[in-house]
Amino acid sequence: MDMLTTSSVSRYGNALTGSLSMDALRQVAPAVFSSAAHVRTSARYTFIPTERVLTGLMRAGFEPVAARQVRSRLANSSYSRHLIRLRRRFETVQLKDAIPEVVLLNCHDGTSAYHLRLGLFRVVCTNGLIVSMGCFPTVRVPHRHDVVDAVIAGAVELAERFEQLADQVRLMEQRMLFMDEQIHLAAQALSLRYVDLTQSGMQPSQLLHCRRPEDSRESLWNVLNRVQENLLRDGLTRHAPSGRLTRTRRITAIREDVRLNGGLWDLATGLLEREAVC
Repeated sequence: MDMLTTSSVSRYGNALTGSLSMDALRQVAPAVFSSAAHVRTSARYTFIPTERVLTGLMRAGFEPVAARQVRSRLANSSYSRHLIRLRRRFETVQLKDAIPEVVLLNCHDGTSAYHLRLGLFRVVCTNGLIVSMGCFPTVRVPHRHDVVDAVIAGAVELAERFEQLADQVRLMEQRMLFMDEQIHLAAQALSLRYVDLTQSGMQPSQLLHCRRPEDSRESLWNVLNRVQENLLRDGLTRHAPSGRLTRTRRITAIREDVRLNGGLWDLATGLLEREAVC
């Protein structure tokens, strides 16, 4: 089970010039190099180390640029859920301030298959978004037989959708939001993290806080990134249920990070769809 703490590293600072080395990856996500699965896995479970899958992806033209691993309650963390963000070595899809990625998720405790999702890295804030399953398919490869070829095929299939993803981003950049639309989007985003908004101790407008000049535009793309960063990162003032003034904590659990990112993407694309209907 995921705990709300993870070990992570980001090489986003040099993301445009180099990939994450295997030594750095081993330090922050040792489960990638696990030599066996947890004993509770069934006889049908085929153990294929993530390292082997990653090597296959690298041969197919993908490079790891960041990684995270959950700190497990189990004594041995080599089975823990882990996430690797990958980019094509030679990318042809160009965006103003973002780079498309394939996000690989796996664990070796029998609770999850290999999952591949689309993601975006935002250059101006070293922020990583993960696209929702509703907008683009998620590739799921069970731990049965040799999964390497299936995972590589899935990554290539997702990468072929990079241009479609870029088109959505361009539409978001063009769609300007009135303040009431921004507040409504922020309120919906807040409800993703706090089912009971009275327990959030925050106002939706706090998620619109602009942390850098590059996000000062009122486009859907900029507002989405503001909201995403404020929702998932720490530092916003809130009132705890006890009434005590405190600050929000960063979302570090991989499952929750993926869930919130996907929900936010659905909210943003929902605005685009409503405009298209009108």
